[in-house]
Amino acid sequence: MNKKERFLNVLANKPVDYVPVAFFHHFTAQNEWFRGMQDEAVFEKNIEGHRIAREKFDPDVIKVMNDSLMIMPVDMSFVKCAADLRKLEPPRRGSAFFEKSKELTNRVLEIYSDSEAPKFVTGFAPIMVLKMGLGEALGTDGKPRTQVLLEEDPDSFVEGLRIIGESIKELDEALIKECGADGVYFSVNNQSHFIPDDLYVRYVGPGEKDVIAHANTLSDINLLHICGYAGKANNLEMFRDYEAPGINWAVHAEGVTLSEGKKLFGGKAVFGGFEQATVIYTGTREEIEKYTFSILDEAGQVGIMIGADCTVPTDIDDTRLEWVRQACIKYAAQKK
Repeated sequence: MNKKERFLNVLANKPVDYVPVAFFHHFTAQNEWFRGMQDEAVFEKNIEGHRIAREKFDPDVIKVMNDSLMIMPVDMSFVKCAADLRKLEPPRRGSAFFEKSKELTNRVLEIYSDSEAPKFVTGFAPIMVLKMGLGEALGTDGKPRTQVLLEEDPDSFVEGLRIIGESIKELDEALIKECGADGVYFSVNNQSHFIPDDLYVRYVGPGEKDVIAHANTLSDINLLHICGYAGKANNLEMFRDYEAPGINWAVHAEGVTLSEGKKLFGGKAVFGGFEQATVIYTGTREEIEKYTFSILDEAGQVGIMIGADCTVPTDIDDTRLEWVRQACIKYAAQKK
């Protein structure tokens, strides 16, 4: 069973020879994120990090980490009121950002060209692009600015998200059709309820589902990442009807195990299990193996991948990720 076959069996809830692993981490420091358009050295560091990591860990699932570009840049310096969101002009096909994103994707995929593992690009929800563009500044009454603008004029807020979403859909299409990625790893979150859940479901969710629906016309193996970490939790119920065949969430921040989450999401394939910076980052090989076994004891080996709540630390020794994969292989052999 090769990596692609194993992955497809996971999504189909069919038996596998061993449970695959899906760990990811950034390759640049946090203060270097988003700087790839201005700093070529950071852009190159981002790409070469994949090559260095692969020397120690040959992943079962590949994700292009676009640290140096990350979330799509959109000028929002002129936004004074919600109605201004109707004037947003995110980058579109042919823009410098699109071309740089394609270059990064093509060059990283070339590093993995001899691997049969599925290859994903990272996608971010429109609300995350909006938050970054606004700088997550607080409104005059202490609320997050996103919430202030939403409550001020819901229709303009939704239109702003739609405009951003159209650009995200174009980028997904370029990276899959032109660069050859297999699917989108789509990141959503309402961490710590920065928008009240009822407002998020009513005004934000539909746009996210629209972006996912478009991605699903391009690929049938897209993955959903419900981003939570370090105690920043989400209400998983809000994302139950998002149409993705594989789901990841922060097991530890949410307090929802893989087996519990699998039930919550209607039996879909799920992945995760490790906290980001505890045993996977500091444990011995024996401790990591023991923890891997405990995840598999709890979740089983069907429709499951092992991973983490979110990205593991940037400076992690990638050998540790290989230890998890070897633990999965060992566990499967013992259960035969």
